Amino acid sequence: MKQYVWVILLKTWKVFSFISLTILAFRSFLKNVKKQIFFPSKKEGSERRGKLLIFIRAVALFSFLVYIFEALTHLNADVFDLPHKAYQAWLYFRVDYLAPLVIVLSRFCTVLFIIQSLDRFVLCLGCLWIKYKKLKPSINDLAYDTEDPANFPMVLVQIPMCNEREVYALSISSACKLDWPRECLLIQVLDDSDEERIQLLVQREVSMWRQKGVNIIYKHRYHRTGYKAGNLNSAMSYDYVKNYKFVAIFDADFQPNPDFLKLTVPHFKGNPELGLVQVRWSFVNKDENLLTRLQNINLSFHFEVEQQVNGVFFNFFGFNGTAGVWRTKALEDSGGWLERTTVEDMDIAVRAHLKGWKFIFLNHVKVLCELPESYETYKRQQYRWHSGPMQLFRLCLPNIITSKISIWKKFNLIFLFFLLRKLILPFYSFTLFCIILPLTMFIPEAELPVYVICYIPVFMSLLNILPSPKSFPFIIPYLLFENTISVTKFSAMLSGLFHFGNAYEWVVTKKSGRTSEFLNMFEENTDNEKTMKMKKKLNGIHKKELALALLLLAASARSLLLAHGVHFYFLLFQGLSFFVVGLGLIGEH
Repeated sequence: MKQYVWVILLKTWKVFSFISLTILAFRSFLKNVKKQIFFPSKKEGSERRGKLLIFIRAVALFSFLVYIFEALTHLNADVFDLPHKAYQAWLYFRVDYLAPLVIVLSRFCTVLFIIQSLDRFVLCLGCLWIKYKKLKPSINDLAYDTEDPANFPMVLVQIPMCNEREVYALSISSACKLDWPRECLLIQVLDDSDEERIQLLVQREVSMWRQKGVNIIYKHRYHRTGYKAGNLNSAMSYDYVKNYKFVAIFDADFQPNPDFLKLTVPHFKGNPELGLVQVRWSFVNKDENLLTRLQNINLSFHFEVEQQVNGVFFNFFGFNGTAGVWRTKALEDSGGWLERTTVEDMDIAVRAHLKGWKFIFLNHVKVLCELPESYETYKRQQYRWHSGPMQLFRLCLPNIITSKISIWKKFNLIFLFFLLRKLILPFYSFTLFCIILPLTMFIPEAELPVYVICYIPVFMSLLNILPSPKSFPFIIPYLLFENTISVTKFSAMLSGLFHFGNAYEWVVTKKSGRTSEFLNMFEENTDNEKTMKMKKKLNGIHKKELALALLLLAASARSLLLAHGVHFYFLLFQGLSFFVVGLGLIGEH
């Protein structure tokens, strides 16, 4: 009886603890919301009043006016009064002019949505076929004998960085620990930092490893011309680079295992057409917060499905800019690194593909790196990743058309690689789910079917989560967040395609400097103080997301009056998702 009483008391204590923690968390959330609304950060939250923001505000204002006008009209039932006649005129205008336009646009976006979903489904089938057949890039029997140092080729390792105070030591130490003969390995630390203190820290790290016998050199540019592409192009201009057959590239937050070169370089032996070996990324902070978990879902699908399938069936994919080994001859044959876009990695990959070079992707080889932990950083990264491909598409389309590759490869490059996955995806995600769907609540003649807003998106989200099954509980947040970030991707896509705004702006992705799956528990006191100051800062207000939140929430209220069950829940939760993101309440802050 005493044991039973103690069990009851323990359970009661756990219940009260859970309730109290929930109340405290909710109060903290409300406190952050209040701070974000009344005391927004001007530095981080400042956005240019672009045309897209004006358009979103106009659509939201139109929806609110229609909502208020219809409500006032229904309150006054007199058929002969002026408001009712105005309402009749609005109905005629809506049915004869607005509804046909919205219907055509919605059907067009729905067709694009279905085509892109089929493409993703076919990619998943290809991935299943690879697993079923156990297809995997194999090393030629004539490969380098990794036990005989005399057979090792010369390898150049490049580590481009810029003000990477938190992670410079991680990448340098990992590169210096690579299991490769020292006389066959040279490490270039390519520092574009403009802060003198960081330059001294990086030089000190390089000197320390040089004293240990590592063949490592430090290179610094005083002007950051061309960003990363200019940095890499400058590093390849030295005469001694010609002595190295292969170039391995690692960004500053990447930590390759010691056996990285032994798992990648042997694939080049006996395969003269092979220009690139790309490996998979793994993330040290994938479970840090909700934002990193959602990013992990996206990138796991990208590597497990997209990169692997394209590598097996097309011998082509977009170079990820890091964690890869290039054949030096392929880089030279393709024209080297060009500074014309913000996606120099994709640029060199496309030009190499047009020259006939082949790529392979090693899904079983992984390199540790970091995911952005704040929404502000993630948003800037996505903007660069989605504006750059459109810049590149404009520049290289004539070269693709006139190239000597097969028609099938041209179709894959133009339609699948660029148009479908880089242009159509952000276009319909924003237009269909963020603009057309809420408008159909005020123009019911153009209502979208349930399978478009529920069945297909849920099915596609399930496919995306397959490469990371532990993320299954986050399927609904993932679906909502993908539509939320679509406004940034859509804006970036238009900016790159039509050369708007800051399409060529390059902002270095902020890192925290984690060395393993666990948090760094021991840091210098100055680092702790700096971190505390950063966390006390509030994220900025994101005006586009907040404007869309108001539009979607107004549409959900209208949907509730029309008794549209699925539409109401989708609009409600999507609006709340935009509201939370718009206030900067996702990520490290």
